[in-house]
Amino acid sequence: MHSDKLSEHTYLVIMAGGIGSRFWPMSTPDNPKQFHDILGMGKTLFQETVGRFKSIVPVQNIYVVTSGKYVPLVQEQEPDIPEKNILAEPMRRNTAPCIAYAAYAILDNDPDAIMIVTPADHYVSRPREFRSILTKAVDWLRVHDQALMTMGIAPDRPETGYGYIQTAGFAGKEIVPVIRFKEKPDAETALEYFKSGDYLWNSGIFLWKASTIIAAFKEHLPEVDTLFSQVDVNAGECDDLYNTYQKSPNISIDYGILERASNIHVVRADCGWSDLGTWGSLWQQEKHDADGNSVAGKQTYLYETKNCVIRVPVDKQVVIEGLEDYIVVDDKNHLLIFRKENEQLIGTYSKQISEQ
Repeated sequence: MHSDKLSEHTYLVIMAGGIGSRFWPMSTPDNPKQFHDILGMGKTLFQETVGRFKSIVPVQNIYVVTSGKYVPLVQEQEPDIPEKNILAEPMRRNTAPCIAYAAYAILDNDPDAIMIVTPADHYVSRPREFRSILTKAVDWLRVHDQALMTMGIAPDRPETGYGYIQTAGFAGKEIVPVIRFKEKPDAETALEYFKSGDYLWNSGIFLWKASTIIAAFKEHLPEVDTLFSQVDVNAGECDDLYNTYQKSPNISIDYGILERASNIHVVRADCGWSDLGTWGSLWQQEKHDADGNSVAGKQTYLYETKNCVIRVPVDKQVVIEGLEDYIVVDDKNHLLIFRKENEQLIGTYSKQISEQ
């Protein structure tokens, strides 16, 4: 894959403002999971995301939308990204305002821009296939420039932790219209989706012309469009931007636009993708010992312990006996011991603890 495969009009937007509460205690509001080496690969998830795209998107076309307090982390971890391309949000307002901010900033500089929008904390085990799919999708968008596109992941199991995208089938095609988006299903419904072959996991990765997504804001979220069209989005942090965010609805791009628009397509991807949303999803991606444990820590001794996620300091001697399907995380001043089946509650509990 060559850097000129995607034209100079292609831009990457990395959404890096989340706090990753379900990865507590490693992920905290001051230093969230995207800026950690969660996988133990020597790079943070944010760095892995940038690296995944660097060979097809020039660094001067990479934008990062993040919290103002995370800007130093972005600059420290990826110093080649131009400072003007780091868009600091004054407060969290979900993905629709985040994408509007980036779309207006990019369109100001390039009316022909095509945007690839991705979260900062995903994992892709086959990046070459991922880049090949993206290249085909961008080429398709150059011709079908009124379409909004999402990337759908070919499921390899009936998964209840992801939203789904329903299609009418692919018949040898990689890009097809979306019929509708589906919420996270129960186990029986997930099995039906998996068997049908017409459903994909909703990855939360999007592609579109900047002008097309702004037209969609005008039609489906006019209050967001009005706010962002009246502020100088390339002026950096200022009172006007603060007021824009304060007045903006807290709404996702999925609910605000994609579920309302009629020109939605999906590109099918099979590239070893995971959103790494929970400790359990991390466990699914990692190598396991003979008893199914994912362990980080050189002095960890396990007895009658199976299918656990264990993260402890390298220099700490740890002995665990009799646990099965647990998450154990020892991170400086915090210790988490939690059943994997209940891990959706970690974010809730960590929020309660922080408010005490």
